[in-house]
Amino acid sequence: MEREFNDTGLCVPGRHYMADTSGKIESIIRLIEKGKYFTINRPRQFGKTTTLSLLDKRLNESADHVALKISFEEIDTDGFQKEGLIYELLMMMLGRLEFHNLAEPASFVEQHIDQVTTFPALSRFVTQFVRDMMPKKSVVLLIDEVDKSSGNSLFLTFLGMLRNKYLQRNEGQDHTFHSVILAGVHDIKTLKANIRPDDDRQSFDSAQDKYNSPWNIAADFKVDMSLSPHEIETMLQDYSREKNISPDIPGIAEKLHYYTSGYPWLVSKLCKFIDEEIICQREERSWSLDDVETAFRMITDEGYTTTLFDSLAKNLENNRKLYDLISRIAINGVSFPFTITNPVINLGHLYGMIVPSKQGRCRIHNRIFEQRIYAHIMSERLQARHLELNGVGVPEFYAGEGLDVKRIMQRFQAFMKEHYSGQDAKFLEREGRLLFLSYLRPIINGRGFDFKEPNVSEERRMDIVITYRHQRHVIELKIWHGPKYHQKGLKQLSDYLDTYSLKEGFLLIYDFNKNKAYRQEQIVFEDKRIFAVWV
Repeated sequence: MEREFNDTGLCVPGRHYMADTSGKIESIIRLIEKGKYFTINRPRQFGKTTTLSLLDKRLNESADHVALKISFEEIDTDGFQKEGLIYELLMMMLGRLEFHNLAEPASFVEQHIDQVTTFPALSRFVTQFVRDMMPKKSVVLLIDEVDKSSGNSLFLTFLGMLRNKYLQRNEGQDHTFHSVILAGVHDIKTLKANIRPDDDRQSFDSAQDKYNSPWNIAADFKVDMSLSPHEIETMLQDYSREKNISPDIPGIAEKLHYYTSGYPWLVSKLCKFIDEEIICQREERSWSLDDVETAFRMITDEGYTTTLFDSLAKNLENNRKLYDLISRIAINGVSFPFTITNPVINLGHLYGMIVPSKQGRCRIHNRIFEQRIYAHIMSERLQARHLELNGVGVPEFYAGEGLDVKRIMQRFQAFMKEHYSGQDAKFLEREGRLLFLSYLRPIINGRGFDFKEPNVSEERRMDIVITYRHQRHVIELKIWHGPKYHQKGLKQLSDYLDTYSLKEGFLLIYDFNKNKAYRQEQIVFEDKRIFAVWV
């Protein structure tokens, strides 16, 4: 079977090109060997199911462990009744035991499956199963898609049972699973917040009383599930050997990581675009850095969608506080401390939208998400505000093979002076960045792309990086706070230009003073040429 880059469901060695994540698996194995219970909660399509599959295979190949990998995805809505849930759990265990040819333990489950109808009975069954059927093995329970239990109180009761047995085992008073791993988007705290009492209110209340925090036994799971540039390289090396090509693997891996921040599905999707839609259009089948740029334009094209992007949009629209937070970061360049106990920031983190920067501030997880979120919010906000940007002379901004950014800046200044000179400072501070981004979109749409990089500074900067063909242009947006901060901002922009090996940059300054002047200035700072305009 010809292998491919996978963008749907579980990644399978032998069928898909996969990054070597053995280092991550080893880290998780060490937690398991210590008998830890923990949760792998990561955003959608972040490799959770693939990781559980690799763990399941690794554990069942060892002489010391038996792994039982089940998924709540297999349980229908009716199954989340007390008897139904217990029955479904035992049936899934039975299926895994039969698959691994463990006949005697499978027979034991089959004999008891109709008798175990309560959680105390389930607890006793687990004790007997581990003690009598697996006396020389460590039994590991892996549960995928625990989000499916959201809204059902019996899940807390089940967790409470596991917690109680874990504590008694550590006291030498019980036998239970050596390790339990739950995998899903949400952590137990957020799942618990969404759970509503069912008809069996008394059972739910007693579980709440007895197990106020049913998963506080869980160890911290600190394994970085994103793909590092080195791990991306291993996937590209595998592909290159099979295809007999010699691309710049380190450079391409670094560029893939640059746009995706190692989000596994995004890495695989960009590679799939290159392999199946880009290089097939030419005779030369080796990859280039330009191919990654082309794939980035394809995945951020507003006409392209996928379930992951649909989920991003849905999560934004379903929570207005989250929408407002993301909008202020992505559109207005506002910097917030990454405080995980803040429920809105925590939710954005769970959904994979927000991660902490090196400075401990909130930033959008990756440049692809940033571009998709930016386009979604921009479309809605422009429609809601009826902002008029007609009359933008798009062709005049292209000179030969290049983009005339200086001309864009000058024309935007004239646009602002003509249409918004009478607006108050509060409006301009709130909408100024939106106006410029809106002005910029039709100019570069279909020809290049741009992304925003909020920065932590006293000037509330926002860097816009425009890529057009082989050129990059950096435009910094900032608010005027006087000459002192202006010099500091020039230094920051100069340093940022160094990261792109650029000698020329652009500065768009919003001045909210009533007596401001709409001026332009060509600034020489250090070894950089910076064209600045005030609006």
